[in-house]
Amino acid sequence: MLTTEEEPSTGADAPTPTPAPIKAAPRPTPTPPQRAPGRLLALVALLSAALMALHAHLPNTALNLGSLFQTLLPWTGLAVPALLALAAVRRSRLAAIAVLAPALVWATLFGPTLTDKGKDRGKGTGATGHSLTVLSHNVDEANPDPAGTARALAGAKADVLALVELSEESTPVYERELAAAYPHHAVLGGVGLWSRHRLTAVAEVEIMPWTRAMRATAATPEGPVAVYAAHLASVRVSGAGFTTARRNEAARALASAVRAEPAPRVVVLGDFNGTYRDRALAPVTSQLRSAQREAGDGFGFTYPAGFPVVRIDDVLVKGMDPRASWTLPATGSDHRPVGATLRF
Repeated sequence: MLTTEEEPSTGADAPTPTPAPIKAAPRPTPTPPQRAPGRLLALVALLSAALMALHAHLPNTALNLGSLFQTLLPWTGLAVPALLALAAVRRSRLAAIAVLAPALVWATLFGPTLTDKGKDRGKGTGATGHSLTVLSHNVDEANPDPAGTARALAGAKADVLALVELSEESTPVYERELAAAYPHHAVLGGVGLWSRHRLTAVAEVEIMPWTRAMRATAATPEGPVAVYAAHLASVRVSGAGFTTARRNEAARALASAVRAEPAPRVVVLGDFNGTYRDRALAPVTSQLRSAQREAGDGFGFTYPAGFPVVRIDDVLVKGMDPRASWTLPATGSDHRPVGATLRF
């Protein structure tokens, strides 16, 4: 009897277990480019606005930085487009809104300056009846062409010229070139006055150990006018900060002279080595009005002549009404001349 042995099962027909799926490792999320937080830009914008608004209260105890900030105050407006550009790059709505603060403060401080406030745009003798046209210029001791500078000044046809930083070599040149237009003049040290009207009571104003200021009375047809020519001490920006001590002392001395001036009409012309907003010059500017601020067009920057960034030359008045104020083209000096028409 035949018997059949069953072959052992190979398992070919048995179900094969399905292996568990292998989970792929998660891909790292790309890190977005790092951007400065909008809050930081907003904070910088608000700080800029605060500095502009409180410029008169910034202390001078540390390196006279308060005076330096006020000297360059008009240029703080450049912070607005810079911050706005950064806000756009970082797509920060908060920063963009915060930039409105310095923009509004700057516009409040200087918006009126950008308009033409002149009441009389004629420039020169007789531009407006019963008026006096004055011109001030730091002619620069190193001026390579004093004769050309003198001719340019005479061409402006002002009634009174105040020149500062005259030298022993250049003074005779100015006297010769201006003689035809200005029959009356007086020079003391490095400052001088030239006038179409007779000058009397000429005297030095002691503001420094050497002569840097003078006064005279111009006998105009409308009455006497006390005219000052002044050149305050220079300032420097150095490692010691904004050095202004000698200038500030000279400003106080000039202020005392103006305060003691008995004439009802006073014109102070010259290089003040500081701007009208610099509170260190407040002893002078608090007594007088700036022709540029009241009747000028724009900032009227005067220094340096090639690319002026500050107005340190000015026409300051008392007892007269500024009708126009302007800056003349550059001469051979490192300063630009300034002129103004004043109504009696």
